[in-house]
Amino acid sequence: MKDWPAKWRRIWALTRKETRQILRDPSSIAIGGVVPVMMILLFGYGMSLDVAQVSVAVIDQDASSDSAALIGAFRLSPYFKLQAARSMAEATKLVLDRKVDGVLHIPSDFSRRWHGGAAEIQILVDGTDANQARIMQGYAEGPVALWSAAQPGGAASAGPVIAASRIWFNEANDSHYFIVPGLIVLVMTIIGAFLTAMVVAREWERGTLEALFVTPMRAGELLVSKIIPYFGLGMIGFVLCLLAGQFLFNVPLRGSLWLLCLASMIYLVVTLGVGLLVSTLVKSQFLASQLAMTLTLMPAMMLSGFLYDLRSMPSIIRGITYAMPARYAVALLQTLYLAGNVGTVIWPNLAILTAIATALMLATRLATRKQLS
Repeated sequence: MKDWPAKWRRIWALTRKETRQILRDPSSIAIGGVVPVMMILLFGYGMSLDVAQVSVAVIDQDASSDSAALIGAFRLSPYFKLQAARSMAEATKLVLDRKVDGVLHIPSDFSRRWHGGAAEIQILVDGTDANQARIMQGYAEGPVALWSAAQPGGAASAGPVIAASRIWFNEANDSHYFIVPGLIVLVMTIIGAFLTAMVVAREWERGTLEALFVTPMRAGELLVSKIIPYFGLGMIGFVLCLLAGQFLFNVPLRGSLWLLCLASMIYLVVTLGVGLLVSTLVKSQFLASQLAMTLTLMPAMMLSGFLYDLRSMPSIIRGITYAMPARYAVALLQTLYLAGNVGTVIWPNLAILTAIATALMLATRLATRKQLS
């Protein structure tokens, strides 16, 4: 206990030294402050999982008041932008030239068959983007149902049952609700793992750490002094994402802000642990950057549930995702943002992240001690 004041003095001195290095290094400031802002703007405004204003070529071979009313229902939809085509050959050329994404074909006997009770239209969708094609097929059912119900006898022929649908947790059906929580995870992954791995490896190459090894500094003090400044950088990125989600994209936070901060801080410690462990073992900037990218950033994007539904993955890949900390972080943040304080989701994922953070710090401490011995 008598040595505690000396420990804290050494930690404080090392932390100040690390902070000054960060402030003097333009690349660290760029990754810590500029990259989060760029990611917020690029992912927030440039990336969207929504389908809107899809170009559709319309072939109206019936040219009746019924077909005109059906086309009008499609024009009222915010999801479609219509373009007239005289024939299927012309419409096909428009699809091949990527000028339209689908074709609405109304046959010449549409009106007659509608009044006879067996009308049919054809909706052709460009399947180059399979996800967009599925969404377009679903959206196309809306205008058709709206037009059918508005026709005389249309509602009666449909029967007395009315289906009232509602989207839980995302009433606006806005993909930003889904993207912003994952974006927070990505930002903290870059700052925590990538930046820490690069900077510490750079010190190995320059010989700065070897100079520290001959001082009374101990392994634990070195780790703490490395964690504190980059933890602060990561929290700055977190706050920027939080403010962007609230004021730029209007994403509601239905859960506890304190739980959101706690989950984000624990995940940030996990990424810092990965970066420190990689840089301690590798000692090369090039290898450290490649390992950090492979172990953290790529899994955070591809295997966390941020972009792709984990349930649709093969069993082997889905099993691998359980070893990825980003999986638990994305589940935590999405639940807190969209569903609220759901304890059955929050506490197990929080406990797993805490265990991973503890294991990484212990492993880094052991690896660092070997270098000091």
